Amino acid sequence: MEHIIKSIKKSKISVSPVLVISNNANAEGLEIAKKLGVKTEIIESKGIKGASWDFDKKIISALEKHNVKPKNGLICLAGFMRIMSPEFIRHFKGRIMNIHPAILPSFPGLHSQKQALDYGVKFSGCTVHFVDEGIDTGPIILQDVVNVKDDDTEETLSKRILVKEHRIYAKAVKLFAEGKIRMIGHKTIIS
Repeated sequence: MEHIIKSIKKSKISVSPVLVISNNANAEGLEIAKKLGVKTEIIESKGIKGASWDFDKKIISALEKHNVKPKNGLICLAGFMRIMSPEFIRHFKGRIMNIHPAILPSFPGLHSQKQALDYGVKFSGCTVHFVDEGIDTGPIILQDVVNVKDDDTEETLSKRILVKEHRIYAKAVKLFAEGKIRMIGHKTIIS
């Protein structure tokens, strides 16, 4: 989130970060967003398990209060570890991006780096994708690759992937803002 906001401001991407939402009142990102001049809201999700349309309606309300609507906004998930309801995803279809620390469709879900190491892959990386109703199954926008070293741990691999994540997520936002991304079926075309 911090890197996206700084990249937008530095690169003069034609979008404005208007709101950071967290379901964790103690999230470090809330203070970072405030320091970078972005408004924040906390929408607690304690006790809510799985996808919840009632919870997601609160997010929609907060977004709409800041003029983020299905036809004019982009939602970037960054460290938001909740599954969005199908209703929320349909409401913002084609306008929700996520970053995943693996080369999708390999190793979706949690602990992707551990999955990659356990499987013995020689390359891993990261993927920016549009969110659909599955888990890390949406149309792929950008990917970047890192070599997996024989002595890698989950931590060392994660650090190298994070560098690539920062770069490609900001690039995907820029491409979106410039109208260079379109979806045809499940494929993303970049012009």
